[in-house]
Amino acid sequence: MTATVISGKEVADDIRAALREEVNGLKQHGILPGLAVILIGDDPASHSYVKGKIKGCEETGIYSEVVYKEAAITEGELLDLIEAFNENPNIHGILVQLPLPAHISEKAVIDKIRADKDVDGFTPVNVGNMLIGNDCYLPCTPHGIIELIKRSGQEISGKHAVVIGRSNIVGKPVAMLLLQENATVTIAHSRTQDLASVTKQADILVVAVGRAEMIGAEYIKPGAIVIDVGVNRAASGKLVGDVQFESVKEAAGYITPVPRGVGPMTITMLLKNTVEAAKRLAGLPQQ
Repeated sequence: MTATVISGKEVADDIRAALREEVNGLKQHGILPGLAVILIGDDPASHSYVKGKIKGCEETGIYSEVVYKEAAITEGELLDLIEAFNENPNIHGILVQLPLPAHISEKAVIDKIRADKDVDGFTPVNVGNMLIGNDCYLPCTPHGIIELIKRSGQEISGKHAVVIGRSNIVGKPVAMLLLQENATVTIAHSRTQDLASVTKQADILVVAVGRAEMIGAEYIKPGAIVIDVGVNRAASGKLVGDVQFESVKEAAGYITPVPRGVGPMTITMLLKNTVEAAKRLAGLPQQ
């Protein structure tokens, strides 16, 4: 039986349509959600990601301000720029596109962003609140993954979820969010022995390792939900995930494609966080 494909593009479009209505409503109260994006250097992938974020702002009516800086910018200059946005009342969310040049401390940059404008959900305050289940801005990709599973109509509570990958951006936070949804969670990684024996226990398998088509059908429990976070460029030039889509879809029950899977959800949850930030900073009730 072939798996049901979970279209991140379709789910993202639904969420963006609701956000567009919400932004229009906020404008009636004199509130225009604003997102500042800082891009350092000329990395093509970073420019592509930023372009997608700005397009998302345009689609939903969010004000966006993009600052492009040369890779030679000093850490102090970048921190001063972030501070200016921290104090700007028209900006509700601040995003510094990663990765950064080697001479700039990623930790220093993230720590400089005010927690109430940290729409990426990366600051220690938001990460700590997420860990203990307090209200906070959730990291965008993990939050998008949870939304995809829920909107597929599948139950998370009581299921065994296996996350392959332990990054601070995806692996660790998505494991915590799955735990909060009452899943039993296993985190696997590059040093996990006999990985297939672990993943074949998974009712929900989240793959975020950054290795093209690493996971084949032999890793999959029949009927499992497979969420592919990877985005890799194959030798042919085609975009592929960390999962061998064609073979795995014959074993899984549900699967996300690459592209048009997790990717559109990441930007959409960033937009959602920005709207929520505008409401919080204006003292409006939250959803």
